[in-house]
Amino acid sequence: MSRLGKKPVLLPKGVTAAVQGARATIKGPNGELALHIPAPVTAQVNAGQIEVLCGSDDKKARALYGTIRSLLANMVIGVTQGYTKALEIQGVGFRAALQGRQVTLALGYSHPIVFAVPEGITLKVTDGTAISISGADKQQVGEVTAHIRSFYPAEPYKGKGVRYRGEHVRRKAGKTVA
Repeated sequence: MSRLGKKPVLLPKGVTAAVQGARATIKGPNGELALHIPAPVTAQVNAGQIEVLCGSDDKKARALYGTIRSLLANMVIGVTQGYTKALEIQGVGFRAALQGRQVTLALGYSHPIVFAVPEGITLKVTDGTAISISGADKQQVGEVTAHIRSFYPAEPYKGKGVRYRGEHVRRKAGKTVA
């Protein structure tokens, strides 16, 4: 059994949780998130906390037990504090601009890249080179951040491209003429 799965998820003030069948819903100041709970695992709300229960002792149930508890804990943090990831753009002429619910990226291609910001995500661009992605759903924030980074990942020769804030890119030496 998962030691993490045995711990209950505490609900802070202002957060409500409901489990109806195989669907868990958590509401808080930053929004509402829902999760489908697979069959061998169940959850119940008791006295300001969510308890995750393992229905059987097979390998699949044990694997899902701690995962479901972690997902529920992440949802509680998301609806109270939210999640934020930051990107940096480096390179001559590389920049980003926010226009409504779209971000336009100039990344050295012959055309600008227009990315539509999904619902539930807040995007901020500062100085044209710093992008901050925030939202209540941890998985969605990470997915949007990785998608924007995938347009031009930081390359090892000149170091230009889109990178996570604080990410270290190992630089390679260029070719030398003998």
